[in-house]
Amino acid sequence: MRTRLVVIGLCVTIGLFVAGCVGLNERVLDNKTETLRARSIQTRVFDTADRDRTTRDVIATLTDLGFWIEKVDAPLGVVKGSKPGLTLTVVVSPRGAGQVVVRANAQHQMSAVEDPEAYQRFFAALEKAMFLTAHQVE
Repeated sequence: MRTRLVVIGLCVTIGLFVAGCVGLNERVLDNKTETLRARSIQTRVFDTADRDRTTRDVIATLTDLGFWIEKVDAPLGVVKGSKPGLTLTVVVSPRGAGQVVVRANAQHQMSAVEDPEAYQRFFAALEKAMFLTAHQVE
């Protein structure tokens, strides 16, 4: 009788463990989908090989949008700006021979900003700044 209870308990434990793993895998896949969606909203590719100029354009754009520049790490292409309640970190990375990838990550207070319009406004302003810089308009 006692052996039978141990076997039943062991089977239930293994069953719960396996069921828990299945749920975990589904959540991991959902998380990957959300991550890819967020990354597509936060990232733009630009046809320029000049990472330094792009970083300067990011600084100018953040300043124009009312951000205070808190940190610039030019060798890594990282710019961090903030204004009350909002922090924006932008990373400029080379991609191949003639492109750079710009990824922006915004946080409102301590939560990630997921609104696509916020990122669209930033990237629209950055595109204008890059256009003006490329055509030497001050």
